[in-house]
Amino acid sequence: MSQNVDLASVQLDYGAFRQLALNPNLSHHERIGFPDSYREGFEADIYDDICSKLPLFREREKTVVDIGPGCANLPRMIIDACAKNDHRLVLVDSEEMLRQLPDGPHLSKVRGFFPTNSEEVRQAAGGPIDIILCYSVLHYLFVETNPFHVIDTIVDMLDHGGMALLGDIPNLSKRNRFFASPRGVSFHQEFTGTDQLPPPPEAGPAFHKIDDGVLAGLVHRAQLAGCDAYIVPQPATLPMSNRRDDLLLRKP
Repeated sequence: MSQNVDLASVQLDYGAFRQLALNPNLSHHERIGFPDSYREGFEADIYDDICSKLPLFREREKTVVDIGPGCANLPRMIIDACAKNDHRLVLVDSEEMLRQLPDGPHLSKVRGFFPTNSEEVRQAAGGPIDIILCYSVLHYLFVETNPFHVIDTIVDMLDHGGMALLGDIPNLSKRNRFFASPRGVSFHQEFTGTDQLPPPPEAGPAFHKIDDGVLAGLVHRAQLAGCDAYIVPQPATLPMSNRRDDLLLRKP
């Protein structure tokens, strides 16, 4: 952990990420809100999981939108793959994040907060959008804007036959189930180096936290908008698979 910022104590939102992106004392992973231990060495597995859930990404000449790519190695892998497959790529994030990513003839960069800038995203895409990726971002949008509006906008932007992956979503209900299990207790004790039990979950809905109910509501919202929608697990090779879920949308 870098000395200047304690990520656990930072209230992460769009403005905070802009500041993290400018901090020269932070690693690329810390600039997107992750301790190095949660991303270093895992990005290839994350990329493979994304490709397995978005098979269109391995095809050719598609239009791809990446919402909130950040500035670490994963978006660079996305950029390289899109160049290889002749995809048109639109990256959507703050100026502070986007300036740290390479440019290329196949990609456009749209600055600003999504979905406020959705019209600029459509213009940059230049036509129907086949693939939308929003990885480890939805829980921040959930706090700052209406998540139903996010889903509505993504579904409306997708072409028929297109797919969207809103990945790496912290699910408080899943976290609570895990830490109430024998494996979760062992995980907690190994992580903390103590023999203490995990703290019990708080009663009632947690403020600014996504849980089973929120995810079910987002699935239903996407279905009402004309998409097939699924809550799908992450492979056990990913560092937070025991407490995070992915939301996969397919537009018939």
